[in-house]
Amino acid sequence: MEEFTLNGNQRGIPARGCGRQDRQLNTYDYMADIPGNETMTDLVEVQFKNTRKDYYVNSNHLPLQKGDVVAVEASPGHDIGVVTLTGSLVQLQMKKIRTKADTGTRRVYRLARDYDMQKFQEAKAREHQTMIRSRQIAKSLGLAMKIGDVEFQGDGGKAIFYYIADQRVDFRQLIKVFAEEFRVRIEMKQIGARQEAGRIGGIGPCGRELCCATWMKNFVTVSTGVARQQDVSLNPQKLAGQCAKLKCCLNYEVSVYAEAAAKLPPRDHVLETAAATYYLQKTDILAGLLTYSTDKRLMENLVTISTDRAAEVMAMNREGQKPDALIEGAASGSKPQSVDLATQDSLTRFDKRKKKKKKNRSLPGAGGGAEKRSGSERKNVSS
Repeated sequence: MEEFTLNGNQRGIPARGCGRQDRQLNTYDYMADIPGNETMTDLVEVQFKNTRKDYYVNSNHLPLQKGDVVAVEASPGHDIGVVTLTGSLVQLQMKKIRTKADTGTRRVYRLARDYDMQKFQEAKAREHQTMIRSRQIAKSLGLAMKIGDVEFQGDGGKAIFYYIADQRVDFRQLIKVFAEEFRVRIEMKQIGARQEAGRIGGIGPCGRELCCATWMKNFVTVSTGVARQQDVSLNPQKLAGQCAKLKCCLNYEVSVYAEAAAKLPPRDHVLETAAATYYLQKTDILAGLLTYSTDKRLMENLVTISTDRAAEVMAMNREGQKPDALIEGAASGSKPQSVDLATQDSLTRFDKRKKKKKKNRSLPGAGGGAEKRSGSERKNVSS
């Protein structure tokens, strides 16, 4: 682990910046061990159920640390959340999501008491049954929407219904039925398929937790052109994530592939040698390797060269010159011979071989040796 010096002392990664990994969108506070970091600003980041976060002012100057459960201002009443970030990094997080510190920032009331936690647990216990019942009501009203989750406020006076809909939904009647059924203030919030996957969570095909459930808060559009640029097979089953949309990780390395692809020659450009004409068949973008064939449509007499060698041959062809061979230093004067791929291996190599079992006709006690008997001896034995 690399160390850095601060005020003449050797310092490493502060343990105070680490939080419990049981919450989504967990943020590591790498400035938690810096002296005076907590007093740089009164703003704190508070996380609620799943991926919902908000920013509040610690106007009472409470000694808040990461992981503290606090009661914060809500409209109406109060809500219960967990402090996930304090100090100067809060302002950077707000700048990242384009939230201003002086517009609509609410206050932190106090550290959560036993009474607050009791009310919070009672409200939380109602969420699952409320979600099931709300789905039944929406279906009975014939609304084309899916209610994915329900979140009760910490004091139990308000409920947020997260729903998914392909088209605009008129849920005025739905809100009236919900208010009569659940006796709380109703708020409807529409989310997309990616946000729903982030709220539910899960394990991706890479073996890690979903990015939308661990650190991603803002989602960027992913197109099939990104997959083509990386030479990824356009298989919907492999490209789609758990949200049934294209995987967000396709955007991670597209800039690296675009930079490497800019150094590759055009795909329709041919290379002329003294022996034959070569056509580009496939490319390894990151490794910078090009595979050429002597046939435009078939993989025949394949030769793999680097981009630098391809550029060198292209420069020679523009000057009217042809190298002896595509690979530098290869023997010249021999023309490439076509190879029949079907003759490389036997067509019956996968057939099962029938093995004949050898019968042991030796008599017991004969020492394992098979002796031939005459006709008269066989008769005596049979009789």
